[in-house]
Amino acid sequence: MTNIYGVPEITVQEVAHLRTEVGSPILLDVREAMELKLANLGEAVIWVPLSKIAAERLASLPPELADKSVEVVVFCHTGVRSAQVAAWLRNEGWINIVSLAGGIETYALEIDPKVGRY
Repeated sequence: MTNIYGVPEITVQEVAHLRTEVGSPILLDVREAMELKLANLGEAVIWVPLSKIAAERLASLPPELADKSVEVVVFCHTGVRSAQVAAWLRNEGWINIVSLAGGIETYALEIDPKVGRY
């Protein structure tokens, strides 16, 4: 599955399964601070809002993303911003980047309603 940015996507079911595995991919949340209060996937997520990425580019990325071969699932509210960030990361040389299809909204609807919705 791909999106308007041509970035591969992963389903919420696949992410839910991967979250139970040892060595699961990094989950990169690119939503803004106000959105975190409304819905979140918990502590095992790295948060770098799109506004910070847009302003600071590579300097905004945490050390966990230093290795460009690390597996990363980027997510946002519905999957548009995450696809944009995933496309940018791919253009910058990361090779194992996917976007979460449907974002945290679909995750809450199909996997875990306790995540929250907005």
